[in-house]
Amino acid sequence: MERGESVGDTPRPWQSYHTVYTNAKAGMDGVDKEKVQRIVYEMSKGSKYFENEERKEAFIGQKIENIRAQCEKLSEIDKSHFQRVADKRIIELEATRDLSRIWLHVDMDAFYAAVETLDSPSLRGKPMAVGSMSMISTANYEARRFGVRAAMPGFIARKLCPELIFIPTDFKKYTYYSGLTRKVFQKYDPNFVACSLDEAYLDITDACKERGISSGEIAEELRTSIYEETGLTCSAGIAPNRLLAKVCSDINKPNGQFVLPNDRMAVMTFISSLPIRKIGGIGKVTEHILRDCLGIYTCEHMLQKSALLCALFSRSSADFFLCVGLGIGKTDTPEAKLRKSISNERTFSATSDEGFLYQKLDMLSTDMQNECLRGRTLTLKLKTASFEVRTRAVTLQNYIFSREDILKHASKLLKAELPISLRLIGLRVSHFNEDKMGSPFDAKQKTLAEFINESGKHVVDSSSFGLSSICDDHFKIGTATGLPIDNHETQSHDSREPSNCNQLSDCNQSEKFGGNSLDTVNKRANSMDDETASSSNLKEESLWVDEYKCSLCGIELPPSFVDERQEHFDFHLAERLQKEESGSEPRIVPKPRSVHNDRTGNRNKQKKHKPSPEDIKHLPIDVFFVKRNHQNL
Repeated sequence: MERGESVGDTPRPWQSYHTVYTNAKAGMDGVDKEKVQRIVYEMSKGSKYFENEERKEAFIGQKIENIRAQCEKLSEIDKSHFQRVADKRIIELEATRDLSRIWLHVDMDAFYAAVETLDSPSLRGKPMAVGSMSMISTANYEARRFGVRAAMPGFIARKLCPELIFIPTDFKKYTYYSGLTRKVFQKYDPNFVACSLDEAYLDITDACKERGISSGEIAEELRTSIYEETGLTCSAGIAPNRLLAKVCSDINKPNGQFVLPNDRMAVMTFISSLPIRKIGGIGKVTEHILRDCLGIYTCEHMLQKSALLCALFSRSSADFFLCVGLGIGKTDTPEAKLRKSISNERTFSATSDEGFLYQKLDMLSTDMQNECLRGRTLTLKLKTASFEVRTRAVTLQNYIFSREDILKHASKLLKAELPISLRLIGLRVSHFNEDKMGSPFDAKQKTLAEFINESGKHVVDSSSFGLSSICDDHFKIGTATGLPIDNHETQSHDSREPSNCNQLSDCNQSEKFGGNSLDTVNKRANSMDDETASSSNLKEESLWVDEYKCSLCGIELPPSFVDERQEHFDFHLAERLQKEESGSEPRIVPKPRSVHNDRTGNRNKQKKHKPSPEDIKHLPIDVFFVKRNHQNL
């Protein structure tokens, strides 16, 4: 049924309110989705949350219309071109397929709820949720049958299930049981990857070879060990890569497992009918756009629509979608990364009570101090009563870690926003003093000397020294756009593992900007005397190769994308003019160091000389923008 469609004379507006509910969680397959949507719609209508959802819905709708408009611009020639591009890329990705490793994904069953049930056996068999009337962290399988799930407001969950029992969160308890499970993981893979308190990836290739047993037997043994150690059940998925292993662990939940053989035909058969929403990294927004714009419902459709994916999305997004269609994922063990930031947040009922807000800030500051990490950058996250998210940050001269220092600077950031009605406050500390705190050295982090030497080696090859390679390989600093918003209770977050954010977020054109190609253009401009000549030189260099490919950065845009091409050209022009204005790319041959020292000495000698008004030359302001690098003022 289409969104917003009505049956007979009865309107069903909740059908267009699709962003509030999903039954993708295990244990919710038999839930009456329309009934749940109706109740959520009726309980939310008129609230600030409802208004915020409508704003997000309007934004998604506009994005869908833009993509549809781009689809209509594509000619048959364009589609043929991008089909060739997609076919070539599929062959390249297929060559990277690795079927030599065996990955196991372990996911604890309703972990928080299971721990609480273990602690209070009287809760067994009753619908129960961990959280409060404001927000739910998780729900047991009895509650999920009613449509109750994590990240749902408690008052809506109570409407869906009047018998629902609420248990407050206790993260010390959950952390303890998580530690017990990790001791079991350690026996099978010392380098296991923990994604959260209740799930982890294990490379069991060596364990299978050494013990001469199958992956299914390893999974069964591991699950039994976890139950004996903790009294908790878990589900497991075994596959050739981590992407598929996570999907497999959800198939036979709870307390089950699924094995996908290390065979290409088995993988392609498995992935062909798999709904795209089952893939980690494809959320409700991406699903909505792919489904409504391109008619992509299953992973197999990714390959069938490969030409459109390559034409409409960035290289990284298109590659991700194609890998999904091929069932290709990561097989190498991720290297340990240093913690880049730590964050903490609290959710509460909307209030403008300044005393209460400062009290929450004090509690967060105390929690951050307990982590014993010194940082220079402090970020304050605020979510208003209307669900608007704001972040305010300050970078200090000295490293801080004490509650008093964190509270002092966080209070200043909060004070600048008052008066305000808030429903969430969060703090993040980053820019750590790792060396002084004795943190381990990150082998992947390049020194400045290594970076300069490596840059010099590849200065001739523009493809190997583009801006994208610098961003990807040299400047991985773990920058975050905001604090986690899914976990609504006090806890610490580690940004070492990159989150699978919405893969649809297209990279800015600057990510593919060939730095060395621009250097070539800059060197051809010996001066800034003739701005028109400079622009014409850039225009000549940015001609589209084969009518599709930009000669400067390699990005491909169809000829019919006139506005997009003009914007792309304007970007290159602005980038070049900015470099010329900042003097970062000087076009005058530098003088020997001795001459430079003489000039420096002359300037020092002339410091005491005060020129008379007659000696001062008044230059028009445009000279500073056009000929600045040629004036010795």
